[in-house]
Amino acid sequence: MMSISEAATQSGLPAKTIRYYESIGLVYPPQRGSNGYRRYDQGTIRILQFIRRARGLGFSVEECRNLLSLYQDKNRASAEVKRLTKQRVVDINNKIAELTAMRTTLTQLIDRCQGGQRPDCPILEDLAQSNLPPP
Repeated sequence: MMSISEAATQSGLPAKTIRYYESIGLVYPPQRGSNGYRRYDQGTIRILQFIRRARGLGFSVEECRNLLSLYQDKNRASAEVKRLTKQRVVDINNKIAELTAMRTTLTQLIDRCQGGQRPDCPILEDLAQSNLPPP
């Protein structure tokens, strides 16, 4: 059994994040020692490492909850895991396309701006234009 600071070190997550995951029920609250301090076991550390890795790959907290449930269900079908992961790749590809479009727009604006001492600036002019539909 280990303290929250030791659990944080072993899991690679800040203690604050561990407490947050406990508060939202992503991780079961740990046992408490006679002094009232949280005491973590290796099983909980593995779960925290699992969550850290999944979050690092961009899965949301709720997706992590689903993946963790599937991980803990030894009778699971891997099809659901694959579906969730494929959806994550679709989301990443959409984000890449969005970021690529942003980079293209910004690069075009940079190329149009002289960057000299004159006050006219195509970048600021473009930002002042509303290219979005009204809310």
